[in-house]
Amino acid sequence: MEEKAKKQKKRWGDRPDGRRVRDVDALHALIPFLMPNRCDAEVFLRESIDVTALKAYLAEKNAQQDFKTTVFHAVVTAAAKTIYHRPLLNRFIVGRHFYDRNAITLCFMAKKQFADHAEEVQMILEAKPEDTLSGISRHIAGDVHQARTAKKEDEDHTIESLSHLPRWLMGILMAGFRFLEKHGWLPASLCKIDPNHTTVMLSNLGSIRCGAAYHHLNNFGTGSFFITIGYIEPCPTLMPDGSLQMRETMDLCFTVDERVADGFYFARSIQLIKKYLTEPALLERPIGEEE
Repeated sequence: MEEKAKKQKKRWGDRPDGRRVRDVDALHALIPFLMPNRCDAEVFLRESIDVTALKAYLAEKNAQQDFKTTVFHAVVTAAAKTIYHRPLLNRFIVGRHFYDRNAITLCFMAKKQFADHAEEVQMILEAKPEDTLSGISRHIAGDVHQARTAKKEDEDHTIESLSHLPRWLMGILMAGFRFLEKHGWLPASLCKIDPNHTTVMLSNLGSIRCGAAYHHLNNFGTGSFFITIGYIEPCPTLMPDGSLQMRETMDLCFTVDERVADGFYFARSIQLIKKYLTEPALLERPIGEEE
């Protein structure tokens, strides 16, 4: 996807992080005028996933490698793989125009310690067509460890400094950011580090023994997709043969911007994520491999 975008000649109206969609059908072209804000168009979906096979697969995998692959890593990989094959999930709307993002980027937060007042660090992963579960898992594990042990970066000090500005000055500054965003003039360097400009944001609530919750989208930025992950618990499950078995189940909650695609497209996309998580061997194939 990224290689294809690079080969396309940049045209007027494109942004540093996306290319203008010029063949939107008449109905979808009107929707941003009826619902101009992303938060006006939020749709919430929930899916229960049987992760019994996934956990067994990861246990066997972890016994043979020097790093730990987790259920969260599998969800990240499944999301990236699904987005690659369902490209409307990587579409966003700004200034009532549709754009296809240049890359698949996934964002999540990691606490430096499991404590109420512990500092959070953001992680942004750019998925490549050749990535697999093993590669993404190793990458996340290394980045999280580095982030938890590293000192504050320059951008952290910059954000901290901005937070101490007078409220009136912060209001003017944010109005300027919104103006630049609306016209596609925000610097690419800023979009690259801002979680609001990623394909999908993920929150692993299961890591703190919390159920999946519906999270809002943000009007600022370009994010059209949010996934929260709940904790795993035994649940009575009706099997294909009609028997009732206790299976380990995990809830995923999805928040999507309904303006970028229709309900059928979203439902098919969520079923694809479910397929990858219930048939985990598929995650070891490159995400860009033809299905």
